[in-house]
Amino acid sequence: MPELPEVTALAAFLDRRAVGHRVKRVDVTSIQVLKTFDPPATALTGRELISVDRHGKFLDLTFNDLHLVIHLAKAGWLRWREELPTTPLRPGRHPIALRLTFEDGAGFDLSEAGTAKRMAAHIVEDPMDVPGVASLGIEPLSSEFTLEAFTGLLTGTRQQIKGLLRQQKTIAGIGNAYSDEVLHAARLSPFKIAATMDDAETSRLYEAIRETLRTAVEASADLAAGHVKAHKKELLRVHGRTGLPCPVCGDTIAQVSFADSSLQYCPTCQTGGKPLADRRMSRLLK
Repeated sequence: MPELPEVTALAAFLDRRAVGHRVKRVDVTSIQVLKTFDPPATALTGRELISVDRHGKFLDLTFNDLHLVIHLAKAGWLRWREELPTTPLRPGRHPIALRLTFEDGAGFDLSEAGTAKRMAAHIVEDPMDVPGVASLGIEPLSSEFTLEAFTGLLTGTRQQIKGLLRQQKTIAGIGNAYSDEVLHAARLSPFKIAATMDDAETSRLYEAIRETLRTAVEASADLAAGHVKAHKKELLRVHGRTGLPCPVCGDTIAQVSFADSSLQYCPTCQTGGKPLADRRMSRLLK
């Protein structure tokens, strides 16, 4: 899933390439992707792209007095093309859910792999009209995200820290991949209970969040849209690297599997050398 650094990179690319251009056509081929009906998608036609912003994992394209707010979900992506086909897209069995074409012939497709269609596009007058945006928690790279504010989020919380980091209503923009990266950098178990963390652990985690996300944002700042996803994989140190050596201590990266996701961690760096129980395998063995 695209997270804060990738959505920031996509916003920066669209800001460089598309701001100032007018929309020629919008083709919606999947009724599932468009979560609003008034105003319709055709209302974007003829409007100029004024700015591109990010809210958590949401991409916000401003067209005069309307916003196209996109959430790419787990398997969605924005694919930019300098020259899109001139033939209008028709509904059918293909991954493209929405196509936006600018007057210069360039534009992007919103596509989604797999059968679970969770990608969402909203056309609204105010991005706060999108429930997911309105309920977002604090932005971790903002000036408001201080150590004091972060400590307050942890106080009294009996939630595992991995889950808390991914909770968008608490902290906006961190998902499965960067929560693994942050916890590895902070040398903390993903199963650590938030309320049990001492001051040193809290400080380490706070600094790891800021540094991990800032580094990822800076590393992808100038990338074209088509290179963002692959570049993310190159940056990751533990997530998605099960069975490979830890870049810090050399131990083997381990994994815990769940119903629809998994997490990766280093036993030596994060859990005192102890393996965490694989919840999915534990159920199968009962």
